[in-house]
Amino acid sequence: MRLLVVEDEARLATALQRGLQAEGFVVDVAGTGPEGLELARHGGYDAMILDVMLPGLSGYRVVRQLRAERHWLPVLMLSAKDGEYDQADGLDCGADDYLTKPFSYVVLLARLRALLRRGAPRRPVVLVAGDLALDPARRRVTRGGVEVELTAREYALLEYLLRRAGEVVSKTELLDHVWDASLRTAPNVVEVYVGYLRRKLGRDRLETVRGAGYRLVT
Repeated sequence: MRLLVVEDEARLATALQRGLQAEGFVVDVAGTGPEGLELARHGGYDAMILDVMLPGLSGYRVVRQLRAERHWLPVLMLSAKDGEYDQADGLDCGADDYLTKPFSYVVLLARLRALLRRGAPRRPVVLVAGDLALDPARRRVTRGGVEVELTAREYALLEYLLRRAGEVVSKTELLDHVWDASLRTAPNVVEVYVGYLRRKLGRDRLETVRGAGYRLVT
């Protein structure tokens, strides 16, 4: 899953990026309102964590502009303003959730996962394909009722494939959504991790479509 963090406090932005990457997310960071707005428009993100007080353009104006343009990217707004009217303003301008600083990282992560589940009506709470099930809230994967231990990257890859179960997904798309494109990751890393998943889930679950990509068999 691709996330955009728009936060001008460099230390906090770096901490959020590292923590979320450790959870298996691909995370980009913007430090100003205009930069965040531009990335949100064109970056293909699954959700955005947006600070209110930003250089150039406030978080309120960023989310208002996105909604005016009919961009429905889920937005979790962060702010040091903890008054009830401040929170109401954030939600009324188009944010999906509002969290005040200082905040618990555990709570932020839980709210983010809830936001991702709510963000697209087609996404079920538990992703299922045959006897394979992935519970995003509990970060738990089972096959035939038996829990399967996955690394953070394996989990992220499987989650994306499950959300596109039955469809052919290209290597380029997987690199964009599961790996950080800015790191210039070699395309063959996708093959490596598909191999890891096949060993843990069974070779029959991931089909290679020559010249096109991979398909998770339902």
